[in-house]
Amino acid sequence: MVNYIWVGMMLIGIVYAALNGTIDEVNKALFKGAKEAVTLCFGLMSVLVFWLGLMKIAEEAGLLKKLSILFRPLVTRLFPDVPANHPAIGYILSNMMANTFGLGNAATPLGIKAMEQLKELNGGKDHASRSMVTFLAINTSSITIIPTTVIAIRMTHGSASPTDIVFPTLIATFISTIGAILIDRYYYYKRKRNGG
Repeated sequence: MVNYIWVGMMLIGIVYAALNGTIDEVNKALFKGAKEAVTLCFGLMSVLVFWLGLMKIAEEAGLLKKLSILFRPLVTRLFPDVPANHPAIGYILSNMMANTFGLGNAATPLGIKAMEQLKELNGGKDHASRSMVTFLAINTSSITIIPTTVIAIRMTHGSASPTDIVFPTLIATFISTIGAILIDRYYYYKRKRNGG
């Protein structure tokens, strides 16, 4: 559905530009946008490669495993329906660690794997389980210590101090994660009281 919306918006824009005689400006904007996109991608690649390399070093050194062990009690409390030694817990922890370091691109495949495992636990049903909803809420809000993608974008666009975003991001994501957990629990218990 979203694809149809984007195609519709593009067609409306092109037709409108053609009727107003501003198709040349659309062409200039198109090529300028393409150039900026390539520049942005190269800026993001360098920062993401650096942080993914650090994550790999941390993984090889056992740091991620230790962090996972540290956060396992919290995760098992957040996901009481998931057995403690189930592979879903490992994927959830890995996803949370990647998101914590602002590596959304690395976190995505881990999140998909976690959802697959949670769906399997749910018996392959079409509706989301309690754990799937909780995971989606936490993954969407996710506490971020180092927002690597935002830092990369700020560096690409010539920010004088691209890392100034770290502390505000930490506060904002901490609040959003607490809010997501509270709202998730509120609706879960409300649905349970109503017999849902």
